Amino acid sequence: MNQSAENNKEFKDKILNFYSLNKLKIFFTILIIILAIFTFFFMKYSNEKKNVIVAEKYIEAGLYLASSDMSKAKAIYEEIILSENNFYSILSLNTIIEKNLVSDKNKIIDYFKTLEKSITSKDQKDLIKLKKALFLFKESEIETGNSLLKELIEENSNLKKIAQDLIVD
Repeated sequence: MNQSAENNKEFKDKILNFYSLNKLKIFFTILIIILAIFTFFFMKYSNEKKNVIVAEKYIEAGLYLASSDMSKAKAIYEEIILSENNFYSILSLNTIIEKNLVSDKNKIIDYFKTLEKSITSKDQKDLIKLKKALFLFKESEIETGNSLLKELIEENSNLKKIAQDLIVD
């Protein structure tokens, strides 16, 4: 019983000694952990807020499109594409192409390049390549479109079967 009390006292003394020698290190470690947690939650909140704002803009652009105000819709869709939102940027580009809001082929190619840089998911990148190839076919750039489809096939993409069906000889 007496030995247990001595071990307990020695353990407490070791902890107090360690604390007194490393007060500053312990304080800064706790401070860094708290700042990291705060930063994580702030970034998460900020990203959610940005996503909500982009979603509202996408809906607003759709309303302008429905009311035949093509110039305002086009401007908002372009803004969404340049915001590099993973979800709404792709939808905006699709709408621009489907509704022929932009007639300049080079500008649409630039939008594709913007999306290719901003998207991180492999499946989404593959989908963008496929859509770009289809757009190029529509614009009579068969060779460039085929090269994109061949890239999808070589990368063993999930869209490999579709790409093989679409290649124009």
